[in-house]
Amino acid sequence: MATTNIENVTGISEDDWHNAANLLEGYGRLRIQMNKAFDIGVESLSGGGAGNAGLETHPSSGHVGHAVHSDKFNASGEINFPGGVVSPDVVDVAAAKSFGDTANGGTFFLETFGCQMNDHDSEKVAGLLLSRGYRQVETPEAARMILYNTCSIREKAAQKVFSRLGEYRERGADKIIGVLGCVAQQEGQDIFKRAPWVSLVCGSASYRKLPEMLAELEAGNKRVTGLDNDTDKTFETEITRRDNPWRAYLTIIEGCDKACAYCVVPHTRGPERSRGSESILREVRQLAELGYSEVQLLGQTVNSYVDPTTRRMKFSELLLAVAQLEGIRRVRFTTSHPRDFGADIVEAIDREPKLCDHIHLPVQSGSTKVLRAMARTYTREEYLEKIALIRSAARPISITSDIIVGFPGETDEDFAETLSMLDEAQYDGVFGFKYSPRPNTPSLTLNDPIPDVVKGQRLAMIQEKQRVIQTARNLAMLGQELDVFVSNKSRRENQWSGHATSNRVISFSSQEKELLGSYVRVKVTDSGTGSLVGLEVRN
Repeated sequence: MATTNIENVTGISEDDWHNAANLLEGYGRLRIQMNKAFDIGVESLSGGGAGNAGLETHPSSGHVGHAVHSDKFNASGEINFPGGVVSPDVVDVAAAKSFGDTANGGTFFLETFGCQMNDHDSEKVAGLLLSRGYRQVETPEAARMILYNTCSIREKAAQKVFSRLGEYRERGADKIIGVLGCVAQQEGQDIFKRAPWVSLVCGSASYRKLPEMLAELEAGNKRVTGLDNDTDKTFETEITRRDNPWRAYLTIIEGCDKACAYCVVPHTRGPERSRGSESILREVRQLAELGYSEVQLLGQTVNSYVDPTTRRMKFSELLLAVAQLEGIRRVRFTTSHPRDFGADIVEAIDREPKLCDHIHLPVQSGSTKVLRAMARTYTREEYLEKIALIRSAARPISITSDIIVGFPGETDEDFAETLSMLDEAQYDGVFGFKYSPRPNTPSLTLNDPIPDVVKGQRLAMIQEKQRVIQTARNLAMLGQELDVFVSNKSRRENQWSGHATSNRVISFSSQEKELLGSYVRVKVTDSGTGSLVGLEVRN
């Protein structure tokens, strides 16, 4: 099974993190978020109530057990996928059987680090492997092939990958070890030097070549690489092993052209390249036919989408077209770049109720001086104009954001402007991070680094201010009725949880025996920093 590891940005120790995971109800991975009820589009299964203060559980990416909750696998053991099914009779079983010993032939374990796009890439990688006859297992010990889909957005995330690889220094002789994703693209063939027992290094821009690379591994090649980053093609597969039975990811744009001073994405993901609107709509239509009711459109800068087909759909037009497909009840998108965020997106949300009233709009800093040093292409005032545009919508739209503290040269005055940005923007949730220098980024040349202790203090101040703001905003929701998409059943009797269209997590009581995957009306009866509590409203 694939699991997702998110860097602990709250200052909680690794031991405490795992202890908390053991105490939480629900199943899947634990994600600790900075005092907030938003998970920006990942499949959240929250078993807690108003007092959780930002602790949420999420279903494990690639969790094999999801098949039992879903009609994506039929009674014959065939894999349903958009366009048909894959059965043991049509997959390349011979290739998989040749790739492993008699006990573990054709088995793979896939662990994912990082963002939703990595989660979705792993779904596609798993689908490709399944279509070739491989079998997904839940532990690396049971697998012949072990794959790590990696994140390099922060130093700690990259370090975790090499820590994992180090575990096979002495016991990896009978395993095929592969590094996928952003660390693979960033480190390239140097990974073979640091971990000679690794056999596959494949960057995210080369996933489309995975079938050929797998064929090389199956033929006995011990060093296989795919490190393109200038392709004009997106990664699409005929079969995707989707990890949630009701909610689906779709990547509509890959890469980034923005060149922010701190960011590795242009290096690891390559330039922006958009998927054709006809292909996107066809896949959403197929997903709806399979019973998916919510889709999330993904991209590092999703609203920078440029339709490469003759239809030339704008991003806002694509949102409306997806929402109008039969069977789709909710459409989400992330992450938006402020530069390309316009009134047409807000107008689309106002026009179409199926477009969720939540926008993730990273600000990174409240100081224009720091924003210029970051090469963010907008000023504080221009960003606040975007916030005012969203707040002027006909229906309330929740806004979440990202903030980096301790960027080189950030003064106390600059940081004070970031704190005041929280007051002005009144975010419903914030991801807070300490600046982490990354390879191949322009910020490495900047002087005046900020001591780590100061970064930690500033992050704590951001967290505390946002906690106060968020608690007040959630308190204002008391008495409101929300449409909730139910995604988790608690171990406690008659307790369920899910997301409102604003992406708020709400735990609620209901006497119904089965609600998973359904939409219910819930009245908010209590609130906290991290979530809401409510009671199902029966008509």
